[in-house]
Amino acid sequence: MPIAMIIWGVIFAIAVIAELATLQLVSIWFAAGALGAFIAAAANCPPLGQAAIFAAVSVCLLCVTRPLLRKLRVKDLLPDNVESEVGKLAIVTEEINKMQSTGRVKIGDTNWRARTEDGSVLPEGTSVRVVRIAGTTAFVTPAGS
Repeated sequence: MPIAMIIWGVIFAIAVIAELATLQLVSIWFAAGALGAFIAAAANCPPLGQAAIFAAVSVCLLCVTRPLLRKLRVKDLLPDNVESEVGKLAIVTEEINKMQSTGRVKIGDTNWRARTEDGSVLPEGTSVRVVRIAGTTAFVTPAGS
């Protein structure tokens, strides 16, 4: 077996393994190009011709399939529950006090652990606005600020 066939076979295997590992259509075009160059090497094509076939097949497949993949890509993702809570008004249901590790707010029908962005203490019943959510904790500021 000529050394060129081994080289193209190894490049093909590496590209396929990389594609299987990522599943992001990153290297599939190079696997196809390597397969074309492998066939050219089996047909005793000179090394420059093999490289040209590799480049041509890879670039052609990339140019043809990339626009199709962009059309199929999901563009408008709906925010998940956490992202949809940011910006909403909430009511403090348990005093928010970082020093005592207390604080809960009610956002709609859901209770969340809460902290203030600036570390201030907020009494129960205070109206607050959700600034961000990290894990299971809502970070809030007083609604008037």
